[in-house]
Amino acid sequence: MHFARLLRRAGLPVGPAEAIAAQHALTLIDLGSRTETRTALSSVMIHRHEHQEVFDQAFNLFWRDPSAAEQAAAMALLDAQKKPKPEKPPPAARRVAEAFANKSQKPQPPQDEPPQVDMTMTVSDQERLRQMDFESMSAGDIAAAKRDIRRLVLPLDLRRTRRRRPDASGPIYDLRRTIRTSLRQGGEIFSIARARRTTRPPPLVVLCDISGSMAKYAQILLHFLHAVTNDRDRVYTFLFGTRLSNVTRQLKARDPEVAFQMVAHAVPDWSGGTRIGEALATFNRAWAKRVLGQGAIVLLITDGLDRDGAQGLAENMERLHKSCRRLIWLNPLLRWSGFEPKSQGIRAMLPHVDEFRPVHNLASLRALIESLSRPAPPAGDRPERMTA
Repeated sequence: MHFARLLRRAGLPVGPAEAIAAQHALTLIDLGSRTETRTALSSVMIHRHEHQEVFDQAFNLFWRDPSAAEQAAAMALLDAQKKPKPEKPPPAARRVAEAFANKSQKPQPPQDEPPQVDMTMTVSDQERLRQMDFESMSAGDIAAAKRDIRRLVLPLDLRRTRRRRPDASGPIYDLRRTIRTSLRQGGEIFSIARARRTTRPPPLVVLCDISGSMAKYAQILLHFLHAVTNDRDRVYTFLFGTRLSNVTRQLKARDPEVAFQMVAHAVPDWSGGTRIGEALATFNRAWAKRVLGQGAIVLLITDGLDRDGAQGLAENMERLHKSCRRLIWLNPLLRWSGFEPKSQGIRAMLPHVDEFRPVHNLASLRALIESLSRPAPPAGDRPERMTA
């Protein structure tokens, strides 16, 4: 029962049914075998593959070996002359350690009278967090912002496809299905089949800058991209600094800590320089035909500061703009009211974007979601692009 509570505090969906099944499973095995015990508990308490790593960490921490301390002391005497190698903890270790630490904390007794707080001329912490810049957040604010970001939902306007689905009241006559149905009835046509075109959200392609000037923003925006990737299909994420890296498969891991550790291993140029033109050229050459189809929407997240002096940037931005239905540039520099496009990279990119938006706090992310939820205006009705 206590082990089930530990798993629940670590974020796993373990309820009374799993606890009862685990108790029954332990009566069917040899409790002297650690392997059999781990396998039996895992088979009845874990339902998703991505939860296995959290379960293993919790099992090792909760069901400790009584003789492990003596063995560790003996090994320490033998290896005293050797310099220990620092090892990074697994992604799930922090969550399990926090859950195990919370086990010993006792709830505070309720006070006789609740404290009286004057709410006049005060602002809620939630509102303050939404307006706070990502770059000025403390560690606690960043953790709260990450929790809020995971709850964001990104709906996109539906697009009609060429595929059809049977519909008795559909506007399209399906002659092929009508004739195929009549063959079962000796060639007699008793009813005419109808169909309707299917609709589905367009693909979402994200190109995110992870250079030194964007590292703080990219860390938090990765939580948003992870939540979007696990909430909908056809989301493709690319990170670029001095090179382009496709991290779509890594972000599909359900556990965010596992996903971000896989991203860290796959991206070697984090917090380095920026070569926007070269990254866009690689994307247009190797990935555009694969992911930019059926009215794809592209989110370009960068401050526009290019170390190559905007070499080839305008040509690649023009090609990217013509390959997608909607190109939205998210720039954290727009948080300044006096922003002006003075750098060569920004001036080369601005003529080829449909929308130019800030992305520096939670409020800007919510505004982006509201914009993507509305149908895009026709090309002739779109307002002029922002230049400041």
